[in-house]
Amino acid sequence: MRTQLLQLPISYAKTTIFVVLALLFLATVGGKNLYFRGDYNIFFDGTNPQLEAFEEIQATFNKTDNLAIVISPPTGEIFSETYLTMLRQFTEDAWQIPYSSRVDSIANYQHTEAFEDDLLVEDLLLEDYPLDEPRINKVQGISVSEPALLNAVISEKGDVSIVNITVQLPEANKTAEVMEVVTYADTMLDRYRAEYPGIEFHKAGIIAMNYNFMMSAQQDSSTLVPTMLLIILLFLKFMLRSIFAVVATLLVIIGSVAATMGLSGWAGMFLSTGTVNVPTLVLTLAVADCVHVIATMRQSMQHGKSKFEAIKHSIQLNFVPIWVTSVTTAIGFLMMNASDSPILRDFGNLSALGVIIACILSVTLLPALLMVLPIRIKQKTEEEHFGYMDKLGDRVVRYRKTLLPASILVLVGAGSMLPLNVVNDESVKYFGKGNEFREAADFMESHISGMTNISIAIESGESQGVADPAFLKTLEDFTQWLRAQPETDHVASLADVFKRLNKNMHGDDDSYYRLPQDRELAAQYLLLYEMSLPYGLDLNNQINIDKSAVRLVLTTDNLGSKQLVELENRIHAWFNENAPAYSIKASSPALMFAHIGETNMASMLKSLPITLLLISALMIFALRSLRLGIISVVPNMAPAIIGFGMWGLLSGEINLGLSVVVTLTLGIVVDDSVHFLSKYRYARLQGKNAEDSVRYAFHTVARAFG
Repeated sequence: MRTQLLQLPISYAKTTIFVVLALLFLATVGGKNLYFRGDYNIFFDGTNPQLEAFEEIQATFNKTDNLAIVISPPTGEIFSETYLTMLRQFTEDAWQIPYSSRVDSIANYQHTEAFEDDLLVEDLLLEDYPLDEPRINKVQGISVSEPALLNAVISEKGDVSIVNITVQLPEANKTAEVMEVVTYADTMLDRYRAEYPGIEFHKAGIIAMNYNFMMSAQQDSSTLVPTMLLIILLFLKFMLRSIFAVVATLLVIIGSVAATMGLSGWAGMFLSTGTVNVPTLVLTLAVADCVHVIATMRQSMQHGKSKFEAIKHSIQLNFVPIWVTSVTTAIGFLMMNASDSPILRDFGNLSALGVIIACILSVTLLPALLMVLPIRIKQKTEEEHFGYMDKLGDRVVRYRKTLLPASILVLVGAGSMLPLNVVNDESVKYFGKGNEFREAADFMESHISGMTNISIAIESGESQGVADPAFLKTLEDFTQWLRAQPETDHVASLADVFKRLNKNMHGDDDSYYRLPQDRELAAQYLLLYEMSLPYGLDLNNQINIDKSAVRLVLTTDNLGSKQLVELENRIHAWFNENAPAYSIKASSPALMFAHIGETNMASMLKSLPITLLLISALMIFALRSLRLGIISVVPNMAPAIIGFGMWGLLSGEINLGLSVVVTLTLGIVVDDSVHFLSKYRYARLQGKNAEDSVRYAFHTVARAFG
């Protein structure tokens, strides 16, 4: 029955082509529903504890999505009339950026000072004051000494400044909203670059990172897929030596990719930085199935069989290995559902779907196309059949007693280097050195501060509790401890506000630059200050509504996930030891990525034994041999072991993307081992000995491996 079913596509080739192409068209139409998302939220699901903490902090205080414009004058000196005037105007114009809810710079910093018996609160670069030398010197002195400004919006040297724009995206279509923000900012920057040709402007911040993730992914999809397709077609033409065989393969791989993406559209899925590379992967795997079928057909025709008999023989010989390799590869991808990231789960599911579609097309559409297309293959003598792969097979058989122990030594050596790898994810390094965002982030880190931050919400446990002297003392001690940490670049803390207000209310006497010791007095200072602040520059980003909690924002170097998680643990340990009465939450996009990289690697390693067990069981069943199934485990795992062993020497850092490579490698490598072992078993069933069976396997599948 199986033989008759496999023969149907070539017996009714034109009907098969029509039916399959019609089904492919229906599947592909779903691609119209696809849309792209590049924001960081897509990497996390609703049950992620770091995401829950982050959303709670965002709901309690203002959102922190930002676009940071780094400004560097050619003279290396911000504090001049020209550049301060430009900075003041730029700050004012930045309020027009779509969805902006707050703009912070030295220009609109709400400086406080005593004026007779009043508290004066005004912009540091208020237009009412002419920018003469005394005023510029005063602005410079305040900027480089005020904790709220130094290493936040002005560098220690005073040569680089930042205008930080906080945005409140409606999130109806976050991708379009991010593009709208960046497009408007680019237009504004172009205008300023034309007016001030010597100034460097760089875009950093989470909005710029999201935008560059989107642009990089879309650029990759528009360049990598066509390039990969072209390279594959050139190699196919060289290996198969038939333009019609290449055309048949092209239709199958395009159909596999189009149907996969179309069905994902029908399922309501979206493209992302993770799934945008699914077409490249499906394309590669679809080619492997096609080449095995065509290579066997060519060899049969070269031995004198008719095209019908050659295709029939090829499908019968390759059906089981194609089916096994497709199912085992799909299992490998489906095991990515153990990941904590929805995007990686989508990537695994779409890849598995694409593999199965490619399998179906390779035994239906491909043989039908091969039957219809005018493919002619010249017969060859046995001497002409003997090629370089046959020579390789001979050498493997001849030197097997040397190759086996040498391979074991290589595996043991590579395995011993696996512990050199550590999970460490640094989002900035996802971009190459020439990337605009990477250059901005590196420039910002080297001149002012890194982009990595952690929002820390501290609960006092009572309404108006932030004015309690005991709470303020804890806040100040914690702030000072944070600033003493080696990774810290800046800490935005309400403790600095209270100390500055206490000093102002005592006639700007420096000896009173300390926390107020009376709760009522502290509450009055805070109320007076808040009433003096202009719209958009209030303290809602630091204090919640009933003043029971405060938020600190810790900015650090561009740390990897390992260092960031270790710093988080130190933060919690400090509170457990010094302030156990107060509860805290710490989170940020960087911290969320740090945790998900570690949990994802752990979940991948936990699922690996299950994957190996399922794949081995399937191979034992398909090959009808316990010995061959067990033997297959070694070559299936070897590439991952050697690859990660070498990576341990070269880098040793495994990020979120690399954490899925073990599963991907296992799924893809199974293709080679299944086809080789199936051909070996076929030769053994034909009565050949082990050595000749290995030679037969090399002869029949090695060209397809290429």
